[in-house]
Amino acid sequence: MLESANMKKGIHPETNRYVVFEDNQNGSRFLVMSTLPSKDTIKYDDGKEYPLIRAEITSTSHPFYTGKETLLDTAGRVDKFKKRASASASKK
Repeated sequence: MLESANMKKGIHPETNRYVVFEDNQNGSRFLVMSTLPSKDTIKYDDGKEYPLIRAEITSTSHPFYTGKETLLDTAGRVDKFKKRASASASKK
């Protein structure tokens, strides 16, 4: 187990080790400590091999952190809502 100077002894899982998280959307990678299991490995920028965890979204691709918010209007949900809201308001 890798230990940090500020980790309390005896309360962390024994599988705590460095892993690489890879963002599936933009390919960015992070080296962090984690207990998540992984069968895949990858060679990181430092030349060492680490377990690989693929993530669907990270801070490098999430709209909140990137400021590139996108509107996903699947099947006109916004339009349907506005239509229902105006119909409801006209009934009152």
